[in-house]
Amino acid sequence: MNENSCDKLLTYPMPSEKHLRRWRLILGRYASQPLVRAPFSGDDWKLDQTLEYLYGREYEGRGLARPSGGGGSLDPSQLRAVEWLTRSRKLFPREVFERMQTQAIERYQLKELLSDPAVLRSLDPTPGLAKALLGMRGRLSGQMRDAVRETIQKTVDEITRKLRNDFTNALMGRRNRMRRSLIKSAQNFDARATIRANLRHYDMGSRRLVIERPQFNARVKRHLPWDIILCVDQSGSMSDSVIYSAVIAGIMSSLPAVRVKLVVFDTSIVDLSHLAHDPVEVLLTVQLGGGTDIGSAVRYCEKLVGNPQRTVLALISDFEEGAAPAALLAAVKRLAEARVTLLGLAALDEATQPVYDRRIAQCLADRGMHVAALTPTHFAQWLAEVMN
Repeated sequence: MNENSCDKLLTYPMPSEKHLRRWRLILGRYASQPLVRAPFSGDDWKLDQTLEYLYGREYEGRGLARPSGGGGSLDPSQLRAVEWLTRSRKLFPREVFERMQTQAIERYQLKELLSDPAVLRSLDPTPGLAKALLGMRGRLSGQMRDAVRETIQKTVDEITRKLRNDFTNALMGRRNRMRRSLIKSAQNFDARATIRANLRHYDMGSRRLVIERPQFNARVKRHLPWDIILCVDQSGSMSDSVIYSAVIAGIMSSLPAVRVKLVVFDTSIVDLSHLAHDPVEVLLTVQLGGGTDIGSAVRYCEKLVGNPQRTVLALISDFEEGAAPAALLAAVKRLAEARVTLLGLAALDEATQPVYDRRIAQCLADRGMHVAALTPTHFAQWLAEVMN
C-alpha cells in the first residue's frame, strides 16, 4: 500500500449537520456538547426531551448515573405521562408513536400510565398495546383492569372493522355477474359492465368516459356446512397471533352455517369454544407464556371432529414443538387420512415476516397439512378456497 492510499484511509469526511443532529438525538444526555456545532431548534429540544423521558430509563435500568451538566436535554421529570403522550403524538409519525407507546408499557412499565385509568384510556388502541397489557394484567388493580378491558375492546373493534368484510365476502358468497347489486362497494364493482352501460357518455373532446351509472355485482350467499377448528398456540412467542385468532374466531362465529371451535394451548389445553363469539373475553382468559406441546393439542382437536370431510382444522403456531414430534406427526397423518382439511398457519412477527420452525413445518406438510405464512386477510381467502 503506497503513501497516498494510507492518506485516504486516514481521511474521513466531516459529518453533516443532519448526521450530527441525529446522533445527538440518539445519544441523548450522554452526548458530549462538542458533538453539536449549531444550537438545537425549539422543535429539536422537544424531540430530545420526549425521547429522553422514555429512553433515558434504559440507562437507569443498567445502573448508569445521570450525567451532570454538558449537553444533556431537559430533566425528564419536568414532563408528566399525559404531557409526554400528547407531545409524542404530535412529534412522531403514527407508527413510531405506537411503538413508543407500547414500549412505555411493555419494556419500561411507565408507572403513570399503569396507575391512572384515564391515561390508559387515552392511549391509541393497537395490537402492540393490547399485547403489552395482556402480559401484565394480573399485576394491575381492579380499577385498572376495567380500563384494560376497555382498551382491549377498542383494539378488537378496530381489528374486526378491518377484517370483517374480508371474511364475510370470502366465506359467505361469490360474485354473481348475472345479477346487479344495490350495495355499492369497491369489492363488488364491475368494470366491464360499467363501461358498456356508459359508452354513450364518451366525451370525444377530452377522450374520457363519463360514468353516470356504475355497475356492481351482487353476492350469492352460500351455506357452508363446515366446522372450523382453530387450534391456537398461546406460548410466549405467539401473542400477536393469539389476538388476531381471537378476532377471527369472533367474526366467523357470527356467520351462519359455520360452526367455530376454539382451542388454545401451551403445555396445557383450554377449550374456549363457548367463548369464540367474544374475542375480548377470550383474550382476557388466555394465559400467554409457557412451553409448547402441539401434539397433545392436535390430538385433543382430533376428538372434536364430527364430519371429517366438512371440517377444517387450522393450526396457528410457530411449530416450535417442545415435546417429541412423533405424536404430533402421527395425529396429523391420521387426520389427513380421514380427509380432514388441515391448514398450518405459521407465525408472523411485527414486520409480518415468517417466524417458525421450517423443519417441523415441512414434516407436517409431508403428512398432509397445507402450511403457509399469511396475513389474516390472506388467511380468509385461503380458507374460502379450501372450503370450495
